[in-house]
Amino acid sequence: MYIRPPTRRPRRWPWFLLILLLLTATAYWYVRSEGQDLIPLPGFLSGQRPTPTPTGISSREHMALGDRFFANGKMDEAIAEYRRAIELDPSNSTAHARLGRLLTLRGRYSEGLRMAQRAVEIDSENAENQAILGMVLDWNGEYDRAVEACLKAIDLDPAYATAYAYLAEAYADKGRLEHALQAVEKALSIDPQNFYAHRNLGYILERLGDSEGAIAAYIEAISLQPNLVYLYLSLGRYYRAAGDYEGAMAQFQKAIEVDQRDPTAYDSLGLVYFDQCDYELAAAQFKKAIEVDPEFAAAYGHMGWCYYAQLRYEDAIPQFERAISLGATAIEYYYELGLCYVYINDCERARPWLEKALEIDPSAQPALQGLKACEGK
Repeated sequence: MYIRPPTRRPRRWPWFLLILLLLTATAYWYVRSEGQDLIPLPGFLSGQRPTPTPTGISSREHMALGDRFFANGKMDEAIAEYRRAIELDPSNSTAHARLGRLLTLRGRYSEGLRMAQRAVEIDSENAENQAILGMVLDWNGEYDRAVEACLKAIDLDPAYATAYAYLAEAYADKGRLEHALQAVEKALSIDPQNFYAHRNLGYILERLGDSEGAIAAYIEAISLQPNLVYLYLSLGRYYRAAGDYEGAMAQFQKAIEVDQRDPTAYDSLGLVYFDQCDYELAAAQFKKAIEVDPEFAAAYGHMGWCYYAQLRYEDAIPQFERAISLGATAIEYYYELGLCYVYINDCERARPWLEKALEIDPSAQPALQGLKACEGK
């Protein structure tokens, strides 16, 4: 027997839901007819998806992102996050300090110093702020002030290993190698994994003439933080100073592999070619440094060196001037700029630069010779 399948009864909306929809639509059209726009049509009637509300990221969260980027060797991203942290909270002293350190590692010494000084202005009782200021002052050639800031950091936090590491480098730059060795040993006794301390131990041992110890310390620093360009540059600089150009170039190439946007790596590689009088290859690397960071002062100065060595004085002049305008303070830039003008018979423009060089070092012979050449002109 054929049995007809049961018929499905259509679903009906509950009467109260129909009334609710009717009342909602009536209220909406009433408000619109009165010229008001206070009650938006509900999403399920308008057919529109609700717009998600953006959630803000705090200054401290941007700073934490910056820290993570820095740990992974992403310096540009880290710098951007620290800047955002400062934009959101100008009183965030730690963001200022860490930004100052990164800018200094990137070779932007003047800007790095401004940031580190601002950090201490905001909070002078923060040990990290004082330690980073010490490091930045040291890299800016202000060794006495660097030692003072690092000692202040240690007074604030006697267990802060990085402060001792920075103090060690400043002592080494002052030629107080015994004090430097004591400071770095203290840093390592507090934190044996501190890569700043291992790097600065290598720097001190290098100054003490312990080649094997220096190389081992630099390599240990790299093993602890393989994503930081300046550690490779430190070892490469050692090889360059020792005349091992192949070893230096290998380290600088590794630095470029770690971060292709770091101008200091290209600049360091260019200096190796410059040492070997290969000015064309040197200039190519300096140009790459400028391309990745148009405000990297050292590369302009080094480009000026290339042109100066090739007797291309008119080409060298704008390079030296740009380096100085960006905050470079190397005395060679001043007197070589002055000499460039001397060699193109423009003593009027030469004198101010030669005199500035003598303000930096009254015994600078090239500057004295340049002024003598301009006598009576």
